[in-house]
Amino acid sequence: MATFVNCPTCQNKVEWTTENRYRPFCSDRCKQIDLGAWAEEKYTIPAVNLPEDPEGEELH
Repeated sequence: MATFVNCPTCQNKVEWTTENRYRPFCSDRCKQIDLGAWAEEKYTIPAVNLPEDPEGEELH
């Protein structure tokens, strides 16, 4: 039974096989679009708000 996933860029169905060298993407174009977004820092993880001066506060 074949496994299908959605391409992260265009959402087209992609068969997850070793023959698909672009997996999880459907094509080299979608892979390059994702790489470009990563290089432009469009993917971020929210940071935890740290104290203004962590060394100036006393630890209790």
